[in-house]
Amino acid sequence: MHEGDLDMNLLTVFDALLRERSVTRAATALGITQSAASHALNRLRGFYDDPLFVKVGARMEPTLKAEGLRGAVVEVMSLVRQQILAGARFEPRQARRTFTLCMTDMGELVFLPPLLERFKHEAPGCSLRTMQVPIEQIEGLLASGEADLAVGSIRSAPQGLFQQRLFLHSFVTIASTRNRELGATLSRAQFERMRHIVVTLTGRTAESYDKVLEEQGIQRKVALMTPHFLSVPLLMDQDPDLLATVPRRLADVFEKLGAVRIYEPPVAVPDFQLNQHWHPRFHHDPAIVWLRDVMKRTFEHYPRVVTADPVG
Repeated sequence: MHEGDLDMNLLTVFDALLRERSVTRAATALGITQSAASHALNRLRGFYDDPLFVKVGARMEPTLKAEGLRGAVVEVMSLVRQQILAGARFEPRQARRTFTLCMTDMGELVFLPPLLERFKHEAPGCSLRTMQVPIEQIEGLLASGEADLAVGSIRSAPQGLFQQRLFLHSFVTIASTRNRELGATLSRAQFERMRHIVVTLTGRTAESYDKVLEEQGIQRKVALMTPHFLSVPLLMDQDPDLLATVPRRLADVFEKLGAVRIYEPPVAVPDFQLNQHWHPRFHHDPAIVWLRDVMKRTFEHYPRVVTADPVG
């Protein structure tokens, strides 16, 4: 095969396969049929004389050849998006695209239901995909285009990212409805005596979402550190003596399910910002501009301050 056999559609499929590790999901992300994606992969294999992606369990893993081409493919596709496609208008009602958001499982609970409802009406051909990744990986994912936005309380956001505050959220302490020690209120002595679940993406309490408690001199007995907010009520059901301090909106959901009781923390905990973050390379991309606007409009009933400067 010669260079005329490698068109941009093939590189688009290559790029999608690197992200999705599945022919079916790559086809969905690109808005094409699975048959078309398979045909494109076969043409790529013929062009490079290499399988490029091989089945490993349920995933299509890249070969050494494909890994060697990853940087060039991502760079070319980023260039196309930024300098060629960015000049075109984004028409959400006609678009077929998957938008990828970096967020925690708590973020999924807060953001996804209203976003899915808005997408259903404004961009019916588009879909959402979420990723939960360590903070240190976020900038690279946003820079490469593998993720479109990072959403949440990122207190130590990478330098150079743009941010926009969506709304504020407060923290409360929750306990199992089967906890027999607590009554109507929670004292500081009880708070320090009882065992706690701490939610942290890094595995260190100093970088947890509620580290402000330690900053105010509270001494907690940490029984467990986990990166998953949604596992907290299940753990409490198994061990009713545990406490956790979580965002109020999440606690409200757990309380409606009859799983927990809500208490004010024994010390004042300041509100936290929930922001959306994006990379300067995609600041003028029409699709990402639209996505940011959707986020803003969806949550505009919360207090909001917009910043035009990069994070940090």
